[in-house]
Amino acid sequence: MILATVAWCAMAGAMDAPRVELVDFGAETLPGFIILNNTRLERVQFEGGHAAQVWFEKADWPNVFFKAPDGAWDWSGYAGLAVSLYNPTAVSVPVAMRVDNEGADGINHCNTASGGVPPHGRFVMRLRFNIGAPEQFWGMRGVPGYGPLGQGPVIDPSEIVAFQVFLPRPQQEHTLIFEKAWLFGKSGAASGDIPMPFVDRFGQYKHADWPGKLHDAAEFGVRREAEEKALAAAPVLPGRDRFGGWADGPKREATGWFRTEMIDDKWWLITPAGTLFFSLGMDCVGTWELTFVEKRETWFEWLPEPDAQPFAGLYAEVSGAHSGAEIIGGKGRAFSFYRANLIRKYGESWPEQWRNTAYRRLPAWGFNTIGNWAQADVLERSPMPYVVSSHIGGVPPIVGATGYWAKMMDVYDPAFPEAVDRALAWLKDRHANNPLCIGYFVDNELAWEGVSLGALNSPAEQPARRELLRRLREKYDSIAALNAAWATDAADWESLRAPASLNDAATADLDAFLYAFAHRYFQTILDSGRKYAPNLLYMGCRFSSDPAPAVRACADVADVVSFNLYHTRIPSDKWVGDQDLGKPIVIGEFHFGALDRGMFHTGLVATADQDDRAAHYVDYVRSVADHPAFVGCHWFQYIDEPITGRWFDGENYNIGFVDVTDTPYPELAAAARRVHAEVYERRHGGKP
Repeated sequence: MILATVAWCAMAGAMDAPRVELVDFGAETLPGFIILNNTRLERVQFEGGHAAQVWFEKADWPNVFFKAPDGAWDWSGYAGLAVSLYNPTAVSVPVAMRVDNEGADGINHCNTASGGVPPHGRFVMRLRFNIGAPEQFWGMRGVPGYGPLGQGPVIDPSEIVAFQVFLPRPQQEHTLIFEKAWLFGKSGAASGDIPMPFVDRFGQYKHADWPGKLHDAAEFGVRREAEEKALAAAPVLPGRDRFGGWADGPKREATGWFRTEMIDDKWWLITPAGTLFFSLGMDCVGTWELTFVEKRETWFEWLPEPDAQPFAGLYAEVSGAHSGAEIIGGKGRAFSFYRANLIRKYGESWPEQWRNTAYRRLPAWGFNTIGNWAQADVLERSPMPYVVSSHIGGVPPIVGATGYWAKMMDVYDPAFPEAVDRALAWLKDRHANNPLCIGYFVDNELAWEGVSLGALNSPAEQPARRELLRRLREKYDSIAALNAAWATDAADWESLRAPASLNDAATADLDAFLYAFAHRYFQTILDSGRKYAPNLLYMGCRFSSDPAPAVRACADVADVVSFNLYHTRIPSDKWVGDQDLGKPIVIGEFHFGALDRGMFHTGLVATADQDDRAAHYVDYVRSVADHPAFVGCHWFQYIDEPITGRWFDGENYNIGFVDVTDTPYPELAAAARRVHAEVYERRHGGKP
């Protein structure tokens, strides 16, 4: 592991030339453009010289902020910004960096990068500017030589007004030592010194080595035999019933279906047999991961002919990429290295053998739920509890809204009820009569934040706008009365648009509309769900943010409220989930990643290495188990994403429990089994 990390750092360091120093934090006098927000700084002796030690408070976004002294920096000649950090403590510290153009707000007009500073270790955080130009390594969110690219929209490196190093909502105080900040690389050139091809025949990075890397196809048999012995020796956790519930725990009423119940001020799921159940789930148990090979042929040392056996059928023509594949118009030929490796490992019967291996792995690691987006055959044959999902399509959007994946659908459009009914009808024949099915999610990470202002900014014929204006007219006698309350100057109702800033009255009115909009959304879904699958739990929409009015509406309607929470642990305060929602909460997604096993991007929450990744998993699950509102958490996802990026958005994250060769990460698997074994006693009786 140490050798692999050193190799990566050396390779990344080679990409830094040319290098221009911005800040030497060991200098006696630091530049005046440094601003401290919820932090304090002290010059300290460090490694024979000096550096700056920074203490970060427990606050939402404590940061060291660097403001351009003359309006803006011109960094157009460079590839990106780097900062060298050292962690003097025994606790890993997640850290992030942001580079701003004018108007940056954390999402718009800025790029961000994240990472983790290991205990008693150094981390060089690099943010490569997104300049929108064609790149050598297109369609990848992390690239060889640099690692993760700066996330966010295209920015202008010639107009950088600020940058900052911050901790994302730390749950405790932390300290880091700042050494230097510098500009690296040449603009427009990404990892130009990486030899081609850089992907080996197994879909692994070719130019580095690490523990667990597969070097020969003969190793598949050896690994398969070793895992077989391990699974036979420890097939399931002790004290679990056939549902994965707590066999040795208290018993409740057995209804034959999963349900929810609050016991001693803590929410629980209850199995069909009446045992307590805490849902420990695995998302995306499937083999569909594809990466573009169109116009990338030189990247790979091996690609089979399309009709070559036994790999025929592993190519697909795909279209409609969400992002990252603009150079080929978002469409082209894609290939699955994961399936190729499954063929090498299991032979002709690989689908069945892979599926049966997954069914054995998950209980052995302590999982008791197959999470969202599993393959249809995995769900249909599942011997363990599972959840299903659906998506509402065919509803016109709110034209004036914004959203990462898509604009929010207009629930006041006449097409909405029929679309919901179509989206839920399939439950009746597929899952409604299976007691192993816990419930269903509908949609994922919707753009709730764009609803109210989007409705105001939409054309007059937009149904959501018409409904919002109806409510405002009902409350205010005239546009003059609304203008007085909102501090706006609209000439008439038809010209009313979103004001530049919202006062308390406008915020309250728009929040009330968002609640009504969301309540209509959730209630319509629940009504169809009860019609087609009355015994299954409706588990919400998997919020990626916490817009309070929409969350309250979900809690008022759904059986379970769901969030995708990418943090180091559950937020301990200043979070809507800490309010009494009156319903249990489940986490639909979380993950951690690292760069020590040949991957180019950590994912949304970075850790130092596989040991640190495993430690974060334990800490996260414990934080969920300790929170009275939560009834489970589901990891995203079963396998790593392709190192050259999944085809539709370029994600290439180290977020799997298994790698592209179908080899489990031993550190993560062992940590999962260990913490899952303690969950029931911990949650029921308090921390051990």
